Amino acid sequence: MSVLVLVVDDEPDMEALFRQQFRRDVRAGRFDLAFAADGTGALAEIGAARGRDIILLLSDINMPGMTGLELLHHARALRPDLPVIMVTAYGDAATRQAAMERGAAGFLAKPIDFAALRAEIDARLAARDAPP
Repeated sequence: MSVLVLVVDDEPDMEALFRQQFRRDVRAGRFDLAFAADGTGALAEIGAARGRDIILLLSDINMPGMTGLELLHHARALRPDLPVIMVTAYGDAATRQAAMERGAAGFLAKPIDFAALRAEIDARLAARDAPP
């Protein structure tokens, strides 16, 4: 079973940025990256994830159509075990509190601290590979 990190962001350059930051991990087969430009695409990706273990969902909060907070609600309904980290350029306390109250596992501000994100992914991989 392959391991997947799903990134949801309406900014087109985010996919290239993530691919650049994690290219060695992807090449080494540690995990794969999947991308969706909106909440609807993310929900479709979650539904189609047969045979792949999604270990983390990273979602922008401010997106057209379905917001990241709405996606958080729907994603948690589909997969209560799926950790969701919210990402935003506007890290105000009210938004952070709303995300955490709705079940977010964490919160990252843009620009993304990729060292912190790498540590989060490493922790998720270690927990997945730990003996029961």
